[in-house]
Amino acid sequence: MTVGAPLVRAEGLSRSFTRGGRLLGRGVPLLAVQNIDFAIRRGEAVGVVGESGCGKSTLGRLLLRLLPPSNGRVLFEDADLATLSHAKLRRLRRRMQMVFQDPYASLDPRRSVGAQIADGLTVHRLVAPKDAADRVAALLRQVQLDPSYAARLPHQFSGGQRQRVAIARALATQPDFVVADEPVSALDVSVQAQIVNLLADLRSELGLALVFISHDLHVVRHLCDRIVVMYLGRIVEQGPARAVFDAPAHPYTRALLAATPSLHRRVRTAPLAGELPSASKPPSGCVFRTRCPDARPRCADAVPQLEPASGDGTRQVACWRNGEPTA
Repeated sequence: MTVGAPLVRAEGLSRSFTRGGRLLGRGVPLLAVQNIDFAIRRGEAVGVVGESGCGKSTLGRLLLRLLPPSNGRVLFEDADLATLSHAKLRRLRRRMQMVFQDPYASLDPRRSVGAQIADGLTVHRLVAPKDAADRVAALLRQVQLDPSYAARLPHQFSGGQRQRVAIARALATQPDFVVADEPVSALDVSVQAQIVNLLADLRSELGLALVFISHDLHVVRHLCDRIVVMYLGRIVEQGPARAVFDAPAHPYTRALLAATPSLHRRVRTAPLAGELPSASKPPSGCVFRTRCPDARPRCADAVPQLEPASGDGTRQVACWRNGEPTA
């Protein structure tokens, strides 16, 4: 579908946490997200990929102001979310919604799903109370569930059905921007495909800007226009999905694709060695260098910045070996 102007922008976005000893002032800082710059356009689907612990979910929460940034800012239509008053931020939240990884944990087990879908309608006064039931029924039909299910409790649904309920709840406020945080990772493969196809249809129908967080490259390739690859809190590569999948520029992206042979058979690179380093003690210089098969002494000296990939101005890559021939 056609995408429009930037709707959400992250500028120098960083977030750190303190782990252990906080009351005594001896906590260890943990850098979850570091110096993120990117934009999401109206109607665009952006996939955020990387290993568990790389900062994907933290980034998603920062974009929606569910977490405040330690540094940098998030702009929604040029409005800095961190500087908005409570009243203005509350009004803006109608246009920003999230679909969580675990639909059962995100739903109140003691309330009917219809009542929970209607919460957004009530809080933001989008329909008259007498019309709420009709709007809930329409939302359930939109996610391909029978309207009669509104009276059921969450435990009476399958995992895939609960995720459809969670999507309906997110759509109730008629948002412009949705963050889906690994929404299919807990579902069976066949159900995953149904939910991904539903999200693709809804995005096209409603013109949603969508950030889809996942470690499943198959799903991301099917759904997303653009890919953001994260490693230890930093973006190491970003660009159009086709370009990133067909000719990955960063060694970490190549390793991710090589680990999924059916997705990218032409990538030949050594498998990732070791574990993701601790965010409390990140490597000096390039954060990927301790696992990179192409690391050089220079990689330990300074952090590479995102720059246009050699020979491809549509992508950016953070690698000191940008422009050198790849294996």
